[in-house]
Amino acid sequence: MAEHEEKHEETLMEKITEKIHGHDSSSSSSSDDEDNKPSESPIKSNVFRLFGREKPVHQVLGGGKPADIFLWRNKKISAGALGVATVIWVLFELLEYYLLTLVCHLLILALAILFLWSNATTFINKSPPRIPEVQIPKEPVLEFAQALRFEINRAFAVLRDIASGRDLKKFLSVIAGLWVLSIVGSWCNFLTLFYIVFVLLHSVPVLYEKYEDKVDSFSEKAMHEIKKQYAVFDAKVLIWMIHFYVCGVVDLMITITVVDVNAFHVLPK
Repeated sequence: MAEHEEKHEETLMEKITEKIHGHDSSSSSSSDDEDNKPSESPIKSNVFRLFGREKPVHQVLGGGKPADIFLWRNKKISAGALGVATVIWVLFELLEYYLLTLVCHLLILALAILFLWSNATTFINKSPPRIPEVQIPKEPVLEFAQALRFEINRAFAVLRDIASGRDLKKFLSVIAGLWVLSIVGSWCNFLTLFYIVFVLLHSVPVLYEKYEDKVDSFSEKAMHEIKKQYAVFDAKVLIWMIHFYVCGVVDLMITITVVDVNAFHVLPK
């Protein structure tokens, strides 16, 4: 019986030690796996991105075909869009063509070609040209109108928030942007400005996507310096407002005191 109890105790102790060792090994392996896992999330969250964006450039531009055109995913379509915009700018700006004149000339040319072609088919025994029926669909127009309405209402809400005087930083940035836009508008007309913006949309995003890391590192340093200078400016403005308020209160108290003294002298003795 004693030997049986000793064997039972030995087997029980062996099982306990095996479980302890197995738990230690599993915990150590899991901790090793956790340590070996690449810490992507803190690295990604600590990386500075321009304008605080968290999405790729393609998604920031809205995705789909417009983003593909701006990022030159399809070089033929992007080059074609840029070429058409360049031709329009050359016609209206350099050659000083008028929109109504251009539309009328294009319609005259198209109608004359189609009319002559339709009548010439009777003499040369060929089928007449198949002129497609052109109709503007309803749904895209409504979607565009709703999107435009939403953007206009959002712009009005932003302007109202700025005019309420709650955010000095936003107010100064909008004033600076409008001032720069007014200077640019005095240099060129609306068509040239639109063409410049169109060219920038076809060049800046693709260059930023190519040199993203360098631009983000430089912009991080620039934003840090801007925030430091803004803090100094904000402190000075706050001190000036407090000084103005204190001076106004003091002047008001002096005025009230002078009025009271004059009233006391005017009273009959």
